[in-house]
Amino acid sequence: MTEAFLNYLQYEKRYSSKTVTSYQTDLLQFFLFIENEYQLSDLMSVKHNFIRAFVVDLVNKNNKPSSIKRKISALKSFYKYAQKTGKIKSNPADKINSPKIPERLPKFVEQSKINNLFDQPEKYFSDSYNGIQEKLIIDVLYSCGMRRQELITLTWSDINFGSNQLKVTGKGNKQRIIPIGNELVSSLQIFKNLQKEQFKHKSLASYVFLTADGNQLYPNLVYRIVKKYIGLCSTVEKKSPHVLRHSFATHMSNNGAKLNDIKELLGHASLASTQVYTHNTIEQLKDIYKIAHPKA
Repeated sequence: MTEAFLNYLQYEKRYSSKTVTSYQTDLLQFFLFIENEYQLSDLMSVKHNFIRAFVVDLVNKNNKPSSIKRKISALKSFYKYAQKTGKIKSNPADKINSPKIPERLPKFVEQSKINNLFDQPEKYFSDSYNGIQEKLIIDVLYSCGMRRQELITLTWSDINFGSNQLKVTGKGNKQRIIPIGNELVSSLQIFKNLQKEQFKHKSLASYVFLTADGNQLYPNLVYRIVKKYIGLCSTVEKKSPHVLRHSFATHMSNNGAKLNDIKELLGHASLASTQVYTHNTIEQLKDIYKIAHPKA
């Protein structure tokens, strides 16, 4: 049953492999809990109060609210699937409430710091092939608001040089179109020719960005590249690819872009996910108010 559920998530719901693995771990943890606490091995006999006891145990063991929320989501999805396939009549996890997660404003790099990085490239990037690729990775992540995995899977066929746009395949294999500026288009065209020359004696995958061996990038490499350059231009505490995504959205919002347009560019399923960027705009307005208003 568990294996069928995980396959359902991966192949029908198109969940990422990371999410599927997390759900698998969460379910195993719950199964061990009910086995130890209730000597129960039949997962279809689980009652509402068993799940509630599991959540209480997680709280008592100081699990983070975000972690508890995901585990509850895993159980709700699992038993919803069991209900859908006729294994049970009602979902025992239905009425379990998730803990409230404290709202955190997304970290971002100041626009002036990002501008410095690209206005003075010779100060930060080498003129070697690797230096040019690393600069372009930072540029694409910031200019397009991409997720790390979206960058890794970007292929040359996804880029339409004639219409200045690229196609991104996001979560759940959902695709979206992102417009790109003339400068980035030119940089990508130049880099494409450099890549062909760099690997002229090797048959390559069609990905835009490659390792030194000509293989597809991997997540930790992208993280290290981003961490390096954010660290050179900014003192922001967090230095990850997602910070560049947050920077993209925050700067768009601060410069007057409509929330719904930012939502489409980011590939968010719900506007609620995008609304957090309005808080940064409000913080900016507060700063301006303090400086400009005589009674501030």
